[in-house]
Amino acid sequence: MFMGWDLFLYGLSWLYAICNMVLAVFAFNMFFMLALTIRYWRASATALAPLAEADWPSVLVQLPVFNERYVVERLIDAAAALHYPSDRLIIQVLDDSTDDTSTLAQARAAFHRAHGLRIEYSHRAKRSGYKAGALADGMAAASGEFIAIFDADFVPSPDFLRHLIPEFSDQPRLGMLQARWGHLNAEQNLVTRAMMLAVDSFFAVDQVARSGAGLFMNFNGSACILRRTCIEDAGGWQHDTLVEDMDLSYRAVLRDWRIKYRSDVVVPGELPVSIITLKQQQYRWAKGATQVVYKLGGKVILSRKPLSHKILGLVHLSGYLPHPLIVLSLVLSLPVVLLNGQAPIHWGIMGLATLAPPLAILWGQLLLRHKQGMNWFYLPVIFLIGIGLAVTDTRAIWDAFFVRANVFVRTPKFGAVNHRESLYALPVDASTWVELALALYGFATSLLAIQRAPALVVFILIYTAGFGFTALTGFWQSRGVQAGPAA
Repeated sequence: MFMGWDLFLYGLSWLYAICNMVLAVFAFNMFFMLALTIRYWRASATALAPLAEADWPSVLVQLPVFNERYVVERLIDAAAALHYPSDRLIIQVLDDSTDDTSTLAQARAAFHRAHGLRIEYSHRAKRSGYKAGALADGMAAASGEFIAIFDADFVPSPDFLRHLIPEFSDQPRLGMLQARWGHLNAEQNLVTRAMMLAVDSFFAVDQVARSGAGLFMNFNGSACILRRTCIEDAGGWQHDTLVEDMDLSYRAVLRDWRIKYRSDVVVPGELPVSIITLKQQQYRWAKGATQVVYKLGGKVILSRKPLSHKILGLVHLSGYLPHPLIVLSLVLSLPVVLLNGQAPIHWGIMGLATLAPPLAILWGQLLLRHKQGMNWFYLPVIFLIGIGLAVTDTRAIWDAFFVRANVFVRTPKFGAVNHRESLYALPVDASTWVELALALYGFATSLLAIQRAPALVVFILIYTAGFGFTALTGFWQSRGVQAGPAA
């Protein structure tokens, strides 16, 4: 019989078990996505024949930028090089900048305009609605049957539009088409090499599976083409979440529009170069995705979609939920150790679940990098970073429910400039200290577990290593940095 303190610890052990069982559900969902990917991979790389010259529709290319002095000229030059009938192409530079980005962007747009390109420059003194607001204002000010969007850190190839526009010609309900993200700076440092694995895995598994099976999915905000009527029918750009792309995507799918992914069309972009910039990006995505759950989760449940689509859609929207569970699992490991490892959980199933993420990453490398050489060496690093991000994403989820104010803090891009020496350098944030505290807590718990619950030692040390690696990397990469950029 459990009494008093032991009963309290036993209750916490149940909570610990629940956390790990939910984590296992997300892992097994990844196994399912892998199975779908094997089935649909070839279809994701199937291109249509080019259109006759007279059949190319009008396209509006939108370039939303905010304080991007290191990359804005590269972006505008890449958009200007797009190979498309000039009488059916308009380029918009949608600039909300508060620094000298505006001078650089305006001059570059004027240069291409002087050479006959239809390129418009627009500057907003107030960032109303942030990126969603800029896109909505730009769309209202220009024509174009289709809208192509490129964030500041992307460099599309000249044939981007000619590869993707034909997809829409015989699919009237195709509302959005997403290209694969490539990498401009994958070899820059340990963080970018690890994040390359994560991005490749997402685009080689999740997007392939969801696109091929017609599941709920989202376009990714950049390197994409959207049908104007789809945007309008879904309710237009809205800025009540921090992920305008996911929000619009789910509203479009609920209106029976289709979203498709093309894995053979690659647009390289800049990966976050430091742990601190990565955490800033992840905070925005995690908070925004949670806001979409709050906003549209009920509509997904009540929709006429198949039950399996609803379940997989909710799992997709809740993709950041494992991170607070990771934090809670580490915190609750101490009570389980004090109970000598007694917890209502099947460790064999948990061990099997841990195979899903590495298999997804290995599959992504096998498909996308087999000719260049696969980067499996950095596999442990992405797992350590993935665990370490749990603190930032836990705060983001908390803020999504309890802090209603939205501030769109963009991820700094640095081009060829050393991030620590740039005007956009970010200092160590509060989450770094929390990560360090969790690492010390986990280390102390693992020492106790050696005697009382040896089966838990490996699990605890993995979490400890993740938080410790992320914290120490953050301190190292931000040494000497005193202040961050404007939001």
